Amino acid sequence: MDFLQVDAAEIVCKAHGKIKGQEIGVEIRKAIITAAGKSQRTLPLQTLVDRDGVTKTALRIIIEEIAAAGIEQICVVVCPGDQEAYRAAAGSHGARLHFVEQVQPRGYGHAVWSARSFAGDEPVLLLVGDHLYVSAQEKRCAAQLVAAATLEHCSVSAVQATHESKLPYYGAVGGRLAAGRKALYEVSEVLEKPTPTEAEQRLIVPGLRAGHYLCFFGMHVLTPAVMELLAAEVEAGGNRTVQLTSALARLAQRERYLALELEGRRYDIGVKYGLLSAQFALALAGRDRDEVLTSIIDLLARRELH
Repeated sequence: MDFLQVDAAEIVCKAHGKIKGQEIGVEIRKAIITAAGKSQRTLPLQTLVDRDGVTKTALRIIIEEIAAAGIEQICVVVCPGDQEAYRAAAGSHGARLHFVEQVQPRGYGHAVWSARSFAGDEPVLLLVGDHLYVSAQEKRCAAQLVAAATLEHCSVSAVQATHESKLPYYGAVGGRLAAGRKALYEVSEVLEKPTPTEAEQRLIVPGLRAGHYLCFFGMHVLTPAVMELLAAEVEAGGNRTVQLTSALARLAQRERYLALELEGRRYDIGVKYGLLSAQFALALAGRDRDEVLTSIIDLLARRELH
């Protein structure tokens, strides 16, 4: 039986266990969206047509991704002064959002740490504000990840097999397939934007195609231990950049930490043509698929004629 297809009773039973002192309970109640990067801050405000044919901001699409996983408490980490723009972009969801400002631009890990009071001592679902997700099954990507983390009661990062040419854009993990599991990996190594040489030496995962590595999907479920590890880096002093990948690398040595290859794709709307690619993916997965396909075929035919 696939580990994502379990009944509620099995989840309840397994979720009461502990792994090396950490526990994810039956319910993950909180989510954090990071959107404070200088090159990222306007991206969640961009509009697209979602799968249901409704025009929405990227932020609203991300919030609905989270809500579909059963999570209602959402915190958005923003640059100082951006709160009202984000509240407006969230539409009907805006009134229930929590906001935290990242006062110092000290990196992704620092942005996550900035939401520590919101997280408290609970596990959190973490998403980046410049990625959109399209599932290959009825259950959305965030819901797949939350189900796995609840069942395994440990931190789980979503990953996607990615060609080595894309390594400069992502953190990546190395490890081995978990015993008796499909697309679930025991993480032993984490590197931030590794070179192909580093990846070949340290991030080989048996079973992946040559030249492909498990790169982050922009989505994690994290135990409270991650906030503790980030706090240690922040409190070390100085103004150095704080990376989430550094904390995750230490997490892998401290407690059970898994990576899940989801049934779906991520779309980084911050790269060249990223917004266009995300729009095509949403359209082709939505109710207007036939209309969009017809338009694309018509456009290509016209180009051939000319």
